[in-house]
Amino acid sequence: MIIGVPKEIKDQEYRVSLTPVGAAALHQGGHAILLETGAGAGSGLDDAAYQAAGAEIVSSKSALFDQADLILKVKEPLPVEFDLFRREQILFTFLHLAANPSLLRFLLEREVTAIAYETIALADGALPLLKPMSEVAGRMAVLMGAYYLQRGKGGMGLLLSGVAGVKKGRVTIIGGGIVGKNAAQIALNLGAEVTIYDIRSERRSELDDFFKGRVVTLYPYPEAIAEELKRSDLAVGAVSRPGEKAPHLVTREMVGAMQKGSVVVDVSIDQGGCFETARPTSHSDPVYEVGGVLHYCVSNIPGVVPKTSTFALANETFPYINMLAARGFKQATEEDAALAQGVNVHQGRIVHPAVAAAFRSEVRSN
Repeated sequence: MIIGVPKEIKDQEYRVSLTPVGAAALHQGGHAILLETGAGAGSGLDDAAYQAAGAEIVSSKSALFDQADLILKVKEPLPVEFDLFRREQILFTFLHLAANPSLLRFLLEREVTAIAYETIALADGALPLLKPMSEVAGRMAVLMGAYYLQRGKGGMGLLLSGVAGVKKGRVTIIGGGIVGKNAAQIALNLGAEVTIYDIRSERRSELDDFFKGRVVTLYPYPEAIAEELKRSDLAVGAVSRPGEKAPHLVTREMVGAMQKGSVVVDVSIDQGGCFETARPTSHSDPVYEVGGVLHYCVSNIPGVVPKTSTFALANETFPYINMLAARGFKQATEEDAALAQGVNVHQGRIVHPAVAAAFRSEVRSN
């Protein structure tokens, strides 16, 4: 199989979808690797390292797409990349189609087979490819929230840890999954008081045990969230429903009642955001204000820490990449149920139930 690794073009996206070690393993398996020049540079991986691994370095993005059977990316294709794809090509990347109807329409019209990292699911429901980036995003969410709480950055001028004789900051986390758990860890390490809302009783118990009672875990009744947000200095949106659009658990009215200068970090923004006031931002222009509340809604948070993110992601994606390359799409998805769950669209049809539900469409089988 011919595998193409283009350079990411999303704002300040420095990750790359394949490391030289992965390229070497695929090359040894008899596959051709085409890497766009500079694709790994943001992660500290130069072209020479890929060449030594057996990859061919190409300077033309269009030539790469023309030749490759499988396109490996980190983030979803942007509109300027749409025309590069050809029919029946396989795309393997983060997609979040429920919040991106224009991308979905393109993939269907071009009949690209699109496999989403975020919907690959094991039998127990675990999401192995989403997990490492959720860990990074959760930790970064609190670090960025703490940064924007500075007065000079538009926040109220509060230090989350407090100091002797001064109250600690209050952090509210909506969603107790991987993102929420990691956000709580950093918030606690910074010395803040932390409350986590999660709908699942068993997850609240797990978090209570893990944190040994140092966080408050509550059911997300709207009234309870609204009251807690009034007292919060930092709120983190961490709701995840694989393949689906995130529900707006925090309304505009709730945000309007928050303290002036408080900060919202909506990590769910890839799925549309769980704050009604959230809209996607970029690393170059990361924040905006709604009613005196600063919003940080960057849709590729882990992209600016690629030394960590690239390797964490590649460790999890490589077995599936290798499987696709060695067995081909049909055999690989028939033999591996987790990989099959990753297929969102195929041959011009929506095949993932959650994506279909998001657009009130009928799931089509092959």
